Amino acid sequence: MFSSPRLPRILPSRGLSPKLVSVLQVTPMALVYITLVLVPLGLIFVVSFLDYNFAQVFPELYLETWIDTLTSDLTLSLYLKTFKFLIIVWCICAPLGFAIAYFLAYHIRTNWVRTLLVAAIAIPFWTSGPIRMVSWVPLLGREGLVNQTLMGLGLVDQPVSWLMYSEFAVIVAYVQMLTMPMIATSLNSMAKIKPSVIQAAEDAGASEWQIVRDVIFPLVRPGLAIGTVIIVTAVMGDVFMVKYMGGSQVNTVGMSIITDLNAFMYPPAAAKSVLLLFVVLTIVLALLRFADIRKELRQ
Repeated sequence: MFSSPRLPRILPSRGLSPKLVSVLQVTPMALVYITLVLVPLGLIFVVSFLDYNFAQVFPELYLETWIDTLTSDLTLSLYLKTFKFLIIVWCICAPLGFAIAYFLAYHIRTNWVRTLLVAAIAIPFWTSGPIRMVSWVPLLGREGLVNQTLMGLGLVDQPVSWLMYSEFAVIVAYVQMLTMPMIATSLNSMAKIKPSVIQAAEDAGASEWQIVRDVIFPLVRPGLAIGTVIIVTAVMGDVFMVKYMGGSQVNTVGMSIITDLNAFMYPPAAAKSVLLLFVVLTIVLALLRFADIRKELRQ
């Protein structure tokens, strides 16, 4: 019903060069990116170098904020704890997501059953974040199902307190939320593997484990890398789950920024934000060496 896009045919007839047409096409998105991303980041970077006291920022250069941020033992301990969360969550989500994606791709033969199972995995994400966090209380709380089961079996005499509002609860919530992206990215990469490749390996006498190790895993590596990028950005910058699942017992880099903002200490919060952005971008750029996102999107 619709004809081919008319813009490339109309604009050259008005004397506009193809290069100028390309510039005009990207200009709206570039303006949005500059206005909503680069300008705020620039302001945050500038504020991190300004002097301050309670609830006031002075237009004077003050480097002590950055010196304290880069040399403080508190900063080091916060990053170590955040990286601990990141490593634990990745070590659980990556193999779990790969295994579930492998099962869905190669052991479910019917497409509608595979679609139904993927939808079932995504059902918890149809609800809002606060509802998902509250739903953990009946399971992990002091009067929750897990504690009632442990006490009923005689394994403990009193409710286990570290199941909720603890580092354990934060990790459980991260795994529940971030396994889904790892499944999706791995399943997407597995779907691109031609059946003839698997058939050739089977004809050569390779076992299922050898096919997974030598054929599937190398081809799925870009999907795992993209899933890892999602996990890195989610864990490093998260404050929501740490606040609701950790209560006041857990502190991370993101929570320290929120604490400074609540105390009207804007330059320290800005310095920590810039440092966190630098760390996350460094990790993401390193991970992208294992995955060509443009190639993944084109395929």
